[in-house]
Amino acid sequence: MSFDDKVLEIPQTLPMLPVRDIVVFPYMIIPLFVGRDSSIRSVEEALAKNRLIFLASQKDIAEENPTPDSIYTVGTIAMIMRMRKLSDGRVKILIQGVAKGRVKNFSKTSPSFEVAVEKIEEIPTQKTVVENEALIRTAKEHIERIIALGRPLSPDILLVLDDVTDPG
Repeated sequence: MSFDDKVLEIPQTLPMLPVRDIVVFPYMIIPLFVGRDSSIRSVEEALAKNRLIFLASQKDIAEENPTPDSIYTVGTIAMIMRMRKLSDGRVKILIQGVAKGRVKNFSKTSPSFEVAVEKIEEIPTQKTVVENEALIRTAKEHIERIIALGRPLSPDILLVLDDVTDPG
């Protein structure tokens, strides 16, 4: 499913998941392992509502209990596609980035984070249609070469690539 095909209503507040050692971008599909109690609670809150969650990177990945000051304010609004509870108490989620977003304020910090967010609108590229198509085609060719070299790649990524119409 491409989020460009339909307008996704983004609520004013979303549960927030502070992530470590990764930056998630719109349209990325990626599995995340969630282990902190507060983070698991944020995932459960998102699943109980509309499956949307705000992902923001921690400034210090070693910090176990981040505070609002230790989390970047720009992140990604994401959709939780799947969730599975693991035997060790963690959960594994498969998420897809929907849009860039910015924290306006923290409406809740305990027992989990909830933030007021605003969507950051994409700035259209100034290149011509031909230049855009060339960039997209080149990127797809490189990915096909990576696959041909035997690198494992999620089939979900290939589906997303088919829908790409903008190089940004």
